[in-house]
Amino acid sequence: MTGNGSGNDGANAGPNDRASGSGTGNRPGGVGRRTRVGAAALVVLAAVATGGTIALTGCSSSSDAPASGGPAKLAVTGAYIPRPLLTDEAAAYFTVTNSGGSAAQLTSVSSSLAAHGTLHTTTDDTMRQVTSLTVPPGGRLTLSTGGDHVMLETLTHKPAVGDKVTLTLHFAHATPAAMTVTVPVRPTTYHPGG
Repeated sequence: MTGNGSGNDGANAGPNDRASGSGTGNRPGGVGRRTRVGAAALVVLAAVATGGTIALTGCSSSSDAPASGGPAKLAVTGAYIPRPLLTDEAAAYFTVTNSGGSAAQLTSVSSSLAAHGTLHTTTDDTMRQVTSLTVPPGGRLTLSTGGDHVMLETLTHKPAVGDKVTLTLHFAHATPAAMTVTVPVRPTTYHPGG
């Protein structure tokens, strides 16, 4: 199954889910989205060049696993940041593939380039912020122009073409719960495969 993963955006989460990550929202059994991430996060450092891949093996509770089961197995490819036109924000794009049997949630992105990294989806030419994006089992989450994407806001500086920017991707239902990738800055008009 493949898709853009925008089906689970945290729209049903309670107000405490977004503010502190400790609320229970509408989840059965009172288990909050962030409480299942776990107390410890292992950050894996790796570089993603054009065509490069980072593998991440994850696990989740048995209640999250589909009948076929198995942990989430994530890989990131095709990461890039188009050189921003503005001095205060930039977009980041990449694909996360899950060859495992359990879904994972991309819950946030952080970077030393920006004060804030937020997740967004675009539907009918309208961009809106979401609390998470799903990487389905046996599928992929594609962040691209005009769809799901990351916005890096309040930039520390405007990166130039050829610069490398470090992003840390934070996941729920995956171990390690975070991974760091080095992303190249491409020309503003860059489009993968074209």
